[in-house]
Amino acid sequence: MAEQSSNDCDSLWSGADLVTMRDGAWNIIRDGFIAVTAGRIVAIGPAQEAVRFNPTHRHRFAGGIVTPGFIDCHTHLVFGGDRSAEFEQRLNGVSYADIAAQGGGILSTVRATREASLETLVELARERLALLMADGVTTVEIKSGYGLDKPTELCMLRAARCLGEQMPVEVVTTCLAAHAVPPEYRDHPDDWIQVVCDELLPEAHAAGLADAVDAFCEHLAFSPAQVAQVFEAARKLELPVKLHAEQLSALGGAELAARYQALSADHLEYATDEDIRAMAEHGTVAVLLPGAFYLMRETQHPPVAGFRQHKVPMALASDLNPGTSPALSLRLMLNMGCTLFGLTPEEAVAGVTLNAARALGLQASHGTLEPGKVADFVHWNITEPAGLVYWLGGTLPCEVVYRGELR
Repeated sequence: MAEQSSNDCDSLWSGADLVTMRDGAWNIIRDGFIAVTAGRIVAIGPAQEAVRFNPTHRHRFAGGIVTPGFIDCHTHLVFGGDRSAEFEQRLNGVSYADIAAQGGGILSTVRATREASLETLVELARERLALLMADGVTTVEIKSGYGLDKPTELCMLRAARCLGEQMPVEVVTTCLAAHAVPPEYRDHPDDWIQVVCDELLPEAHAAGLADAVDAFCEHLAFSPAQVAQVFEAARKLELPVKLHAEQLSALGGAELAARYQALSADHLEYATDEDIRAMAEHGTVAVLLPGAFYLMRETQHPPVAGFRQHKVPMALASDLNPGTSPALSLRLMLNMGCTLFGLTPEEAVAGVTLNAARALGLQASHGTLEPGKVADFVHWNITEPAGLVYWLGGTLPCEVVYRGELR
């Protein structure tokens, strides 16, 4: 067998403008090329420099742009049941409290998820994930949190792992057992936190099911003190943490998360200047979730100007879940991030590429088009990257390359 030249590569992709998102900015290479070997980018640059490479396969795009693969860094897409009837009730004036009193709300999803088999959860989630993938998603985070008992939480995490094994997408799993107080622990929530810390997290970690740990810090969920217990347990297992924080009120959850070097704090409508400064100091990403803001008809906007001022990276995600954000398009979140929260198109696209990678601890390998990074990228039949934010609905034609292969 002939020795491989240093300029040999598995594939070479050219014929489009490359929106590299290096440093979170467009950083466009007009008429560029990408050389790929073993699923990694080995070189990138203007087309005239491609002549030094000897690829096994060549692929030439007919114009358009290429971006890094999109990363949806906050989803709850594994669950059982359907809550569209509750959505109709809310639109007809029934309060969330009344729906909950009828057995609805998150507990209806918990019941349906507990009743579903692993196979059912995987099949239902496949359909949702396929729609996200059609929007150029190549990496997705999936949380547990609708089991609220040990067997079902572990089953949800297994379902997420199955999706990553069965579909051409990278799946990052997060244990969100501290999502809500289980009905069995309604009068003694501290006991559930103890189960999470002493039993569930160690078992999930030992089985290789959890890449990170999350919690919901809110008056209707868990207090900062309870969340701190979960974070201490995660720290002992050397698992990174994230936090649903400051969505409905200011409890100092984002500042708490930052003190634990959290990868991200998410929602953040009520984040204070103290929260922002702590996040900036510890490198915690702000994950903005416009789908939930929109569906819940919120009026308190996340402090985008403060994040900009203190250079806190901002990510965007679908928050795909059955109750407050049944969003099946990450590209729609780009538009919502701009129209609802005032992001620029460049900030929005950075929010689903480099900054989303940061929110998952993957910035060294994902999120930009640069040598050494995973060869996940998307060719779009549009002339400028702002078009990704501009178009609403439908399917924007694209070709997705996942780990160096057309998906």
